[in-house]
Amino acid sequence: MFYYLAVALIPRISALNVLTYHTVRAGGAALTGFILCLILGPWVIRQLRALKVGQFIKKEHVADLHALHKGKAGTPTMGGVLILLSTTLSLFLWSPMDNRLLWVALGALLMLGIVGFLDDFIKLRRKHNDGLSARAKFAGQILTGGVMGLYLLFNPITVNPTYLFERDMTDWTPIARAIREAQTPATARIWNALNPQTQTIFREAGAETGFHQFTQQIMVQQLNELLEDPTLFTAEQWVPEADSEADGLLRRGRESLSTRELLRLNRLFLEHAIPDQFTATPANLHTRVGVPGFKSWLIPLGPLYVFFVIFIIVSISNAVNLTDGLDGLAAGASVVSIAAFAAIAYVVSRADWSSYLYLMYVPEASELFVFGAALLGTGLGFLWYNAHPAEVFMGDTGSLALGGAIGTMAILTKQELLLPIIAGLFVMEAASVVIQVASFKLTGKRVFRMAPLHHHFELLGWSETKVTMRFWIIAFLFAIMSLGTLKLR
Repeated sequence: MFYYLAVALIPRISALNVLTYHTVRAGGAALTGFILCLILGPWVIRQLRALKVGQFIKKEHVADLHALHKGKAGTPTMGGVLILLSTTLSLFLWSPMDNRLLWVALGALLMLGIVGFLDDFIKLRRKHNDGLSARAKFAGQILTGGVMGLYLLFNPITVNPTYLFERDMTDWTPIARAIREAQTPATARIWNALNPQTQTIFREAGAETGFHQFTQQIMVQQLNELLEDPTLFTAEQWVPEADSEADGLLRRGRESLSTRELLRLNRLFLEHAIPDQFTATPANLHTRVGVPGFKSWLIPLGPLYVFFVIFIIVSISNAVNLTDGLDGLAAGASVVSIAAFAAIAYVVSRADWSSYLYLMYVPEASELFVFGAALLGTGLGFLWYNAHPAEVFMGDTGSLALGGAIGTMAILTKQELLLPIIAGLFVMEAASVVIQVASFKLTGKRVFRMAPLHHHFELLGWSETKVTMRFWIIAFLFAIMSLGTLKLR
């Protein structure tokens, strides 16, 4: 709302132009989300108390744990509605609602929030800790991941390389010679399209002493200007291979292509005209997965990317759900992971920064930065009431939604394999459950006193606040490590 209001009033009040910057709106969304949580929190808690939406504490499994947590019985749960409500309102105020990544992220947040809400509601009706069946909960998570995966498969969010950088040139001398000699229709077209000053540079380039840095910069600049020419080539100069990326673009018709798609087509023409002299630019980046620490190692998944998205959504939402066992633990750790992904969203939304760090460029991720900021603010606002001793628990409504949001941000920033590092604490918690169950079924012995891992340390004698604070520190260290991998590329 503020964005559209600013756009309408900028001709009269130019200072309102700052509200069109996503950095400013991200700050506003975070602050608004936090304030909304503080304002709405007491009212939501009162409503939950009136509805008798209280937490049930299991007694039959671990007596020691029941003794530690029995005082929490009756504390309102389903507090995740406060996160969903405050985040949605904050985004409505600060984001333009025409950004598809924003809708994908918000849709995943709300869909998994609904799954968690149904689980919590059934627990309320039954007055028991058993809510939705495992099959029904998995179905909701799979549906969310499947819808997202299919959308991303047929609606790419990444941008294949268009403009040239100096590092894209494998060998300057053959490039200059090929353009200068113009022995093929394609290179002749490039040569004729250059202005006389640039042609002089190409004639003089390639001396035995090599290229000067300034000459390289001029050549790249001139070639990039050439790529902006929508009439750079004709069918007589290049007939792309059938079913190739270029063939697909041409079959759509030049008049239907966006400016960026025309640039991409010209870049492919340049690579065809002077083969093996430019760094290969892979197609279908939207279904490729980058490996942290490696700038050019991309795993092609093709249609299998849909199942990969489902796996991420199911895994991380359940991992956050398992972590939600102590006051403030899941909320605080989620805030850390969301902050890290919000920072990454800002980086990948900028062509210059993403190129420098060898990250996939996702131009629409700027609003994902605002989404992450809004969720960060509401997470902190919820933590205000969820800190020990908690006045409200998020329940599955909040934990599944937050887990889904973290997974969605990893997917939409094209940093899927960075998720296990950023969300390392959640991975540890989920792994402890898998290890415990596997060990007991295979050997009849337990590795931990109790799983998830936070309960193990509680039963070792750590106080609840000590476990929570130390796990927050671990989550923060994982986030710092993950951001460090970006530079390793």
